[in-house]
Amino acid sequence: MAVPFSDKHNLPPGGGETVVVAMSGGVDSSVCAALLHEHGYRVIGITLNLWDYASSGGNVNRESGCCSIDTMADARAVCHRLGAPHYVLDLKDAFRTGVRDNFRDEYFAGRTPNPCVRCNTFIKWGALLRHAMNIGTEKMATGHYARVEFDSERNRWLLLRARDQNKDQSYALWGLRQEALSKTYFPLGNLTKPEVREIARHFKLKTAEKPESQEICFIPDNDYRRYLREQAAEVGEAIEAGPIYHTSGTPLGTHNGIPFYTVGQRKGIGVAIGKPIFISRIDANNNTIFMGEREALEQHEVRIAQANWIDCARPAAQRAVTCKIRYKDSGAAGEILEADEHTARLHFHEAQFAITPGQSAVMYDGDVVVGGGVIDRVDTP
Repeated sequence: MAVPFSDKHNLPPGGGETVVVAMSGGVDSSVCAALLHEHGYRVIGITLNLWDYASSGGNVNRESGCCSIDTMADARAVCHRLGAPHYVLDLKDAFRTGVRDNFRDEYFAGRTPNPCVRCNTFIKWGALLRHAMNIGTEKMATGHYARVEFDSERNRWLLLRARDQNKDQSYALWGLRQEALSKTYFPLGNLTKPEVREIARHFKLKTAEKPESQEICFIPDNDYRRYLREQAAEVGEAIEAGPIYHTSGTPLGTHNGIPFYTVGQRKGIGVAIGKPIFISRIDANNNTIFMGEREALEQHEVRIAQANWIDCARPAAQRAVTCKIRYKDSGAAGEILEADEHTARLHFHEAQFAITPGQSAVMYDGDVVVGGGVIDRVDTP
C-alpha cells in the first residue's frame, strides 16, 4: 500500500544519501525518519541526551518525559523497525551552558527567554549538526513543522512557514543560518498532525498515538519557579523580595523575587486596585516591578538584538513585514525602520500589547521568514 499523502512529502529521491535524524522519541521525528527511509535515504537516528532529572528536579521518580530512558527506547524501537542505526549523543554540558544557564540568567535579569529557540540554534543546528558532519553525513532532518527551499534568484536558502498554520514552528527556527538551512530537511512541512499520525499508523510505528509534550523539556513538572529557586541555590544567587509601584509612582505592594514575574502578567501578583493592571516593566537592577493599566503596555516600536537575517543579507530600511512577538501570536503588520547585521528597530502599525524583553521577534514576508532576533527593549515615543 502506498504511503499516505505521498504528494505532500516534499522529498527528492534519496539515492542512498545519508541523513541524520534528530529522534526525540515522539511521533513527529519518528515519521520524519520513516519518510526519509521510504524515499531511499540512509537514516541514522540520533537521540540527544540533554539533561537529567537529578539536576533539573521535578520528576525524579517518574522518568517518562524528554531525555528519559523511555523516550530513548521509543526512538530506538522506531529505528529498529526501519532497519536504521540509532545512537544517543550526550550533549548535557552544551545544553546546560547554551540553554539552561541562559534560561536562569535571563529570568534573573527580569527578562523572559525562549529556550526552544536557543536549543534549535545552538544545540540541534549547532552541536548536533557538527557531529553529523563529522561522521560524514550530508544532511540533517527533524520533525519540525516548517519548510526550507533554495531561491536561485536570491542565491539564498529560505525558511518558510509550514502549510499547517496551526502547527507551524518556524517562529522557533529563526536562528538557523544559511549553512544550517542548506543541510536541512523538514519532511513534515506540508503535513498536518492528523496526517502525520496516519502515516505513523501506516508504518506501524510504536509512537503513532504518543501524546505531545507541553512543558519546557527540562522542567518536567512545569514549575519554573521551583526550578529557578533550586538553580539560585546552586549558584549562590539570592532571590529577594522588593517593591511594586504603579507607573505613576504609587506603591502597590511587594513582590517575591524578580525571576517569578514577566511583562504582561496580571494574576498571581497579590495586587488589587479595583481594576485590571498588568506588569509593565521589570527593573532587575533595582529589584523593582512596575504595573499599569493596559494602555501602559501597548507600544508601537521595539528594538531587537542577536538578529539573524535569512532571506537577505540585511533588510532594507522601511521594509514591510508581518512580525510575531510570541509563539502563539498571529502576527502584526509593521516595518523594519532600520537594521544592521545584528540589530533592528521595528515599528508596528497598531500598538502591540506586552512586548516582552527576552522573547523572540520574528519577521515574515508572506510565508517566508525574513529573520528574527531577541527583543531587547521597547521604545516609547
